[in-house]
Amino acid sequence: MAKSTVELQEAVIRFADDSGTGMQVSGDQFANTSALFGNDLSTLPDFPAEIRAPAGTLAGVSSFQVRFSSTDIHTPGDHVDLLIAMNPAALKNNLKLVKPNGIILTNEPSFNNAKNLRLAGYDQNPLQTSELDKYQVVKVDMIDLTNRALEEFTELSKKDKDRAKNMFALGMVFWLFNRPLEHTVKWIQTYFDRPNRRQYIEPNIAALKAGYVYAEATELFATSYEVKPATLQPGKYRNINGNTGLVFGLLAASQKSGLPLFYSGYPITPASAILHELASYKRFGARAFQAEDEIAAMCAAIGAAYGGSLAVTASSGPGIALKQEALGLAISVELPVIVCNIQRGGPSTGLPTKTEQSDLFQAVGGRHGESPLPVLATSRPSDCFDTIYEAARVAIKYMTPVLLLSDGYLGTGTEPWTVPDLNSLPDIQPQFATDPEGFEPYMRDPVTLARPWAVPGTPGLEHRIGGLEKEDITGIVSYDSENHQKMTLYRAEKVQRVAQDIPPTETVGDSSGELLILGWGSSYGSIRAATEQLRAEGRSVSSVHLRWLNPLPNDLGDVLKRFKRVLIPEMNLGQLRQYIRAEYLIDAEGLNKVQGLPIFASEIVSKAESMLNEKKRGASTIK
Repeated sequence: MAKSTVELQEAVIRFADDSGTGMQVSGDQFANTSALFGNDLSTLPDFPAEIRAPAGTLAGVSSFQVRFSSTDIHTPGDHVDLLIAMNPAALKNNLKLVKPNGIILTNEPSFNNAKNLRLAGYDQNPLQTSELDKYQVVKVDMIDLTNRALEEFTELSKKDKDRAKNMFALGMVFWLFNRPLEHTVKWIQTYFDRPNRRQYIEPNIAALKAGYVYAEATELFATSYEVKPATLQPGKYRNINGNTGLVFGLLAASQKSGLPLFYSGYPITPASAILHELASYKRFGARAFQAEDEIAAMCAAIGAAYGGSLAVTASSGPGIALKQEALGLAISVELPVIVCNIQRGGPSTGLPTKTEQSDLFQAVGGRHGESPLPVLATSRPSDCFDTIYEAARVAIKYMTPVLLLSDGYLGTGTEPWTVPDLNSLPDIQPQFATDPEGFEPYMRDPVTLARPWAVPGTPGLEHRIGGLEKEDITGIVSYDSENHQKMTLYRAEKVQRVAQDIPPTETVGDSSGELLILGWGSSYGSIRAATEQLRAEGRSVSSVHLRWLNPLPNDLGDVLKRFKRVLIPEMNLGQLRQYIRAEYLIDAEGLNKVQGLPIFASEIVSKAESMLNEKKRGASTIK
């Protein structure tokens, strides 16, 4: 009997297994295939902190969540429709995310292993108890089936064959959601096409196809599902993660400005991918330098900016802390350096592979002395390109370091991105000083207060550089108290003048009302989804998302005052809330989450409804 197909508007899938077993690959391949199919999508990779945690332990579970849709979506989903749990630990870690009546696809042999059950904290096999009664549990012996599918590859060891079970599982999921295999087949052929790896091409393809055929031929699934392509604006699209978006934005800024791109960094999760990827773009003139430590990376970027390059460095919170003294030097000498902080859970080593938004205070006021600098934040993977391009434009226009905030969720998560036309991007026009007539190193542009960019070696433009305070205009070392105040005020005013480049604040929904949800960074998707849901229910809710955090938009205070209450969801303990309260004297309320996970749209909806219902109860009491 032919199996039926049910059309869905969207679905959320989560692949989970021990780290190093290929679940990230399986999830990424499903996401890429869905992107090529035309779905809107959002992903959430979730890595363990340990490089190789003991197999079967809760700490060693690696997962990859994909949400794909025929309509516009903003988040990777709060809960999942299908969990692929390849061992008990993967089930234990992720079961709370599965929707009632959701599908749980399991690799049955791993649940029959007493050691695996003990490591995951199970007294009994959960597949044989009532714990999973409210779900659709599908038990498959993926080890045996994969080995049988690869019997002809006698040159492979059993261990090698077992490792292909992730492709068998992926094949089953491809059938379940009517996805083609050819994109992943091509990827396998390319990925393994190197010495000592080519022998794995055909076995992985065979395992992938075997999983697909097994799901089609058996009665495990009576139904398959179809999520049709989304209606997208015309253009060229590709699937992109946030760190890649930063790389592309830097390359575009380099090409548009005519400046050579110099990147210096020191490996740190989750920022390392920027260094790795930029190193592969030498053909565009990009130079990537791995420094001996974070301090050296920051100082190298200052040197590159002094020499006339588009200078960039990146790290995460602990590394940014190490860069702060040298960042103060960049502020003092007023050079355009871009510093990217791909935030992670802290403090100290904290949760190095988990996401957080806890470095806002560090970004705005983390240096010694009066040392303000522009700070802006990305909001989604596809926004990383535009945000870092804007950071480069402002740094060069105002001759100042700029700090960009991203985070682990944005850096590794993916979504479709429209490839822009380079000609449509705003101009970036470096103004190098070349004429020695009347040149002074700290003379200032009357509009931006930027000082001249005088590249060393330009005849007649010799001047001092360094961390000691400079005399206004001449740039010679000065210990004069009144001059120090004047220079301090100049540097602060220059940052404030960046606000003249910030466009009017955009509000999703009405321009006034009962509740405004205000956010920054990676909370964008959840805030947007929650706002749309609440407005569809007839609630008086709007939202604003900030790209610029220092300076804040000139009109933000007026926007906030048009709403009776303000809610600020953040993955910290309320840093933007404190900042907004201090700046505008508005009693904003917070929704704060520091679990290494994004804030869910459902959590924002619940908090907003509670605040709105509170107001109604208060009004009825007054009457």
